[in-house]
Amino acid sequence: MSQSSDWAERLGRVIPWGSSTCSKKARFLPDEPGVIVRGRGCRVWDADGREYIDFRNGLGPVTLGYCFGPVDEAIRRQLEDGVVFGHPHPLEGQVAEMLRDSIPCAERVRFLKTGGEAVAACIRLARCHTGRDHTVQIGYSGWLNALASGGRSLPGSAGQHVPPGVPMALAALHHACDWNDTEALRGLFEREGDRIAAVVVAADYVGMGEGESFYPFLRELTQRHGALLIFDEIVTGFRIAVAGVQEYFGVTPDLAAFAKGMANGMPLSAYCGSAAVMDRLDKAIVSSTYGGEALSLAAAKATIESYRSKDVIGHLWKTGEVFCAGLREVFLRHGLAADVRGLCPCAALTFPTTAPAGVAERFFRSAYRHGVSLYGVNYLTFSHQEADIHEALARLDAAVAKL
Repeated sequence: MSQSSDWAERLGRVIPWGSSTCSKKARFLPDEPGVIVRGRGCRVWDADGREYIDFRNGLGPVTLGYCFGPVDEAIRRQLEDGVVFGHPHPLEGQVAEMLRDSIPCAERVRFLKTGGEAVAACIRLARCHTGRDHTVQIGYSGWLNALASGGRSLPGSAGQHVPPGVPMALAALHHACDWNDTEALRGLFEREGDRIAAVVVAADYVGMGEGESFYPFLRELTQRHGALLIFDEIVTGFRIAVAGVQEYFGVTPDLAAFAKGMANGMPLSAYCGSAAVMDRLDKAIVSSTYGGEALSLAAAKATIESYRSKDVIGHLWKTGEVFCAGLREVFLRHGLAADVRGLCPCAALTFPTTAPAGVAERFFRSAYRHGVSLYGVNYLTFSHQEADIHEALARLDAAVAKL
């Protein structure tokens, strides 16, 4: 047994799922690495020393690349002065100002550690501001917010019943709707409009381009019924555009949650919005000891400065387009029933329902054997240079040829 597989077995004996993050559990052992021990640039290595060109990138937070110099140096400098204090650190104000200056909706900003927490804070604020209890949830916004019957308990998975561990009375306050299902949303607001505090929307990877009409629809619908509009920008922020879909599609929500990409992998999230709503935090209490933790804020400041001084977003789009086009050519050349759909900085791998049974698993296994680490969504980083993309495509061409 390899050291990597041995670690996977060891983790499984003490940690439910074998990881504290469900999506990180290795599903395709022994081809998939059971653990990753280090990363640099756009590459990672497992416990056996096998190298992979990585498109998982921490499941999205690593947007500049592993061990990115300016960010790592900022963390080291701050570590010499301390990590967390009993009063705010200046970095808390500096990063909040940077986000205010970059994000259309961000008149006020506050910090937490995870995206799910930030969305939960937005929901509490919306309920306080509107005096209403119900929410509409579109897409997956973290386990804290997976409450609705039929909602998503994990990315890409929808349940049919009340999620286990959620009281039915609580689930009844949350309504799950599909991305771009305008008719269902109209019907829901006709029935429950005067009880709905907010619509929380996380962009659909495959259909993200439909946001051009869907986001304006949501903006008009919520305003007409007196509900707030909350954008889950956890993935889309610092990837589709610095300010995410609100910048890319030109629709400003009342509140928004950011996390992945904001600090190049350090644990930090932000919830932000209009002053009229955010100032309700004097009554709707949201507080966390580690919200202003200085190492993550130092990383965020250096990350945002890197975005400002380098065309990070342009690079993600350019290399994403090369990768997506090249991967489609590989699939077409070998007759593999697969596609890459969505916007290029985070396009999704798709396999049609008519594809042969097990083809997706066989593809992922072969990709790992050929040194490419993939996920359902392809996360590009600033460290993916064109040479890395072409090398990854050559490896994947050989991987698909083996199927």
